[in-house]
This record gives sequence, C-alpha cells and structure tokens, in this order.
Amino acid sequence: MDIIRLSHSLQEDAVTIVFLNVLLKQLGLPIPAVPTLLLAGSLSAAPMELGKILVAAVLASVVADWLWYRAGKLFGYRLLAGLCRLSINPGSCVSQTEGRFMRWGVSSLIVAKFIPGFSTVAPPIAGALRMPQLGFLVAAGLGAGLWAGLPLAVGWVLKDSVQAVIVALDQNAGLALLVVLLLVGSWFGWKLWQKYQFRRLSAIPHITPDELITALNAPKPPLVLDLRGIAMSGETGPISGCRVAQIGNLRAAVADWPKDQPIVTICACPDDAGAIQAAHDLLNDGFLSVRPLRGGYDAWVNATAADAAERG
Repeated sequence: MDIIRLSHSLQEDAVTIVFLNVLLKQLGLPIPAVPTLLLAGSLSAAPMELGKILVAAVLASVVADWLWYRAGKLFGYRLLAGLCRLSINPGSCVSQTEGRFMRWGVSSLIVAKFIPGFSTVAPPIAGALRMPQLGFLVAAGLGAGLWAGLPLAVGWVLKDSVQAVIVALDQNAGLALLVVLLLVGSWFGWKLWQKYQFRRLSAIPHITPDELITALNAPKPPLVLDLRGIAMSGETGPISGCRVAQIGNLRAAVADWPKDQPIVTICACPDDAGAIQAAHDLLNDGFLSVRPLRGGYDAWVNATAADAAERG
C-alpha cells in the first residue's frame, strides 16, 4: 500500500518528505498532509528528530502562505474570485470569505489551517487587504505550528497504535481502499448536494443591469446594496448610489429601509452567489421585493459604460 511505501520513505528522510508534502498541500494541491505528519510523528526516534520535522512543516507552510499573500497583494480580488471559481461549491465567494477574515482579524490566520477551504483563501485575502507582512508571517507561523504540531504530537504519543494501524492496513489493503473510496465519495456527494442546493436558491428572480438603470431613474428607486467586500471596493472604488454592506451586517444596512420598497443586491462572486444569499436572507426577514443583479459587478460596469456612451 501507499502508506507502507510512505512509511519507508519517512524512515529514510522524514524532514524532506514532510517539507514537500506540506508545501504542495498549502499551495493548493489536493494532497493530504495530516496522515504524513501523523505517521512521521510515530516514526520519530527522538524529540530532536520530531522538532526538526515540525520546523520543516512550519517552514513549508509559511513559504506557501507567503506566496499566496504576495499573490493577493499583487492581484487583489481577481485572484480571490479565481480561487472561488475553482471551488465545487459556488456559494463560496469573495465577499463571504473576506467577511469572515474581517470579523476574526489576525486570529483567522491562526485557525485557518483547521477550516477546509478557508485555509487557501485566508493568505491572499491578507495580502489583498494589505495586512503588514511581519504580522502576517507571525500569525501564519503560529497557525502552522498548531496545525502541524497536533498530528505530530499525536503520532509521537500513540506511536504503538499508529504502527498497529499501519500493519492492519497492510494486511487488509482491499478493505482499507474501499473505506477510503467511500469517504472520498461521501465528500464529493456532500459537495454536489451543496451545489444542487445552491442551484435551487439561484432560481430567485434576478434584475438585469438595463432594468436596474431604468429603475434607478424612477420616482422611487430601489436601495442597491454593494456586497463586493472591502478588498474589491478599495481597488475599484465605490459604486455610485449604492450602500456598502456585508452578509454579516445586512440588518444594520437596511434598518432604515421600508420593507415594502425594492432592494437590489450586487456582488462580484461567481454565479452571483453572495447577492443571491443576501436576497434570500432579506426576503426571509420580511422584505417584499429583493432581487440580485444578474451578472454582478462586471455586468453593471459594462451596462453603465454602454448607457453613458449612448447618452453622450
């Protein structure tokens, strides 16, 4: 089995194997690192060797996080949107992940490694929001130390149990493979179910950019909520006539707005995910007419540019 070969490789050069495994994992490749760390901890002969492996894991994680941080600083929200488009769940979008980062602050980098999905987008968000590099590196290092240290410590303390599991897996390779396939299949099934649920939510009536332009010129224009997030708003500037809001503070953003008056939500997420979620939340709060803008911010920019050209 692969775990047996991995065990032999770790016995030969655990520091290099762990460094490469963690680096590739934190760069975004679908390569699990926790089993390697658990196994490396169980195979360590002395605390000094365990410490070297921990240093290698932390260094690899911080290097990968720093590269994502620099990419976020250079490319901003465009990189974040690209990462969210790669997600199998369209509901994962820039404004929501950025909102989580803003609520938790620096501590989000410490716990990010323990939250699937967020661990990838937290470093580029920190870069896009121009978080000081020194503070970022310290927080990323602390988070990496906790994340890598836990499985290493468990492997070290329960080394006899871990080795027994390895032997059992080797003796029951077919069963172990079946269990792994079932777990992977269950994970993909859950993600596909989330995607299906999102498609159902997407059936909410939208408003087109041209319809919104017309509505804004009416005697009673709708309230337009800009849900793009601080990083993108800072790069592209505010949308004229819109009220800045986040998924987490919707009620405060519309506290003075009559529930029988229309609202339009705008985001820069793949498939208008943030705008759709906000629209459903507001409808559930009793607002009678809430529609997400079809195509989001990019569609709005193109439509307003075309309208301006026609007018003048």
